[in-house]
Amino acid sequence: MAENSAFTLEERLDFAKEAAEKIAESGGRAYFVGGFVRDRVMGVLPGLSPDIDIEVHGLEPQKLVSLLEERVPLKKTGVSFGIYSVPGYGIDVAMPRTEHATGRGHRDFETFVDPCLGPKKAAERRDFTVNALMEDVLTGEILDFYGGRRDIENKILRHVSDASFAEDPLRVLRAAQFSARLGFEVDEKTAGLCASIPLDSLSSERVGGEMKKALTMSAHPSVFFEFLRKTGQLELWFPEVLALIGVEQNPAFHPEGDVWTHTMMVLDAAAGLRDRAKQPYPFMLSALCHDFGKPETTKIKNGVIHSYGHEPAGLGPASRFLSRLCGDKKVAQYVKNMVLLHMKPNVMAFAGASVKSTNKMFDDSVEPEDLLLLAEADSLGIKKSGDYVDLNPWLYDRLAIYREYTSRPTVTGSDLVAAGYEPGPDFTEILAFARKLLLAGIPYESALKQTLAYARKLRK
Repeated sequence: MAENSAFTLEERLDFAKEAAEKIAESGGRAYFVGGFVRDRVMGVLPGLSPDIDIEVHGLEPQKLVSLLEERVPLKKTGVSFGIYSVPGYGIDVAMPRTEHATGRGHRDFETFVDPCLGPKKAAERRDFTVNALMEDVLTGEILDFYGGRRDIENKILRHVSDASFAEDPLRVLRAAQFSARLGFEVDEKTAGLCASIPLDSLSSERVGGEMKKALTMSAHPSVFFEFLRKTGQLELWFPEVLALIGVEQNPAFHPEGDVWTHTMMVLDAAAGLRDRAKQPYPFMLSALCHDFGKPETTKIKNGVIHSYGHEPAGLGPASRFLSRLCGDKKVAQYVKNMVLLHMKPNVMAFAGASVKSTNKMFDDSVEPEDLLLLAEADSLGIKKSGDYVDLNPWLYDRLAIYREYTSRPTVTGSDLVAAGYEPGPDFTEILAFARKLLLAGIPYESALKQTLAYARKLRK
């Protein structure tokens, strides 16, 4: 994947055209390929740093490298696959190649660079027809060997080749995330093929990468998981999500149906709030994981369905899920914190809780603004009958109070040292007491006196 670029799209396209002219003078031909062409055909205007992939036909690798390095030194991290990155421009230049699976898994391939392969054969190794389009860099002519334009018009995601598609199991996940991102239906034959491909040879990084794209780049991330459910591909990599299917909820509070249905609705609602989140990807993971504790805690008592304690019960499943597909400790900390607290904002708002209580809730949160967004998504993930109560004004008023309180002077370790206390293990407890006073709105001078009295008591 090309790196982000500091250049404008126009400057990058100018570079591509200059390179294509040199390539043509030497007997070769340069084509834009992949998602860049697909998005241009769809009329999607790229942002500042979209990936730009160029495939060069008719030149030997050494000659191509020589021509490009007349302008800028190349980054040659993908040389064995015939791929060269142009630093600063966010452009990858590749040679046409064939791949042959020698085993199971993405690394078990033999790759052969073939400058004379021809555009049609080169496009045949692409995953979907909409990604197999090619655009001549110099003339703008679109080469469409496999009906990609037709499928874009009909919003269909269709594989190019039965033989090559199944060689990389990641394409099952790519079908799911492209369906979610593009809003395309997966062709029935393609979906059937996806259902038949084992995913056990994939790495967690690759699976997590496709999930991340679906969660952060699509308006309806639920489509990603619905497709995997339809094709029977949830169990291996997403067992915690699979476990939500069929878990009943109290219809008085959740008329939408089971926990799966609710979670999918929350995901899509969260996608609409994602741009406001301080940490968009962890926020979306939190929306996915927020009710992971319900399969364990859901019971029927006296004919009433309840799931008491599902928030703390969700920490274990969330930890396992994140360990498998994320591996980032800070992200895991954020998500588990959100899972534990996700019910509190709305519960406190309905109860008209005290400022002291809401201050503590916000103080316990790793990202208070995101917690309120998750609570909003959780409310939106319910099919209501016109009785929706907007809790945001009350909650955001309380958040403003919390921000104002925590901006006030507070007792610090320096204050304790100035009062003659040597630092020790109990400083953490003493300062936690001072923090409680701050959240209760106690003025600094009074808080200092109370904190010093507490310290004296501890050290007797």
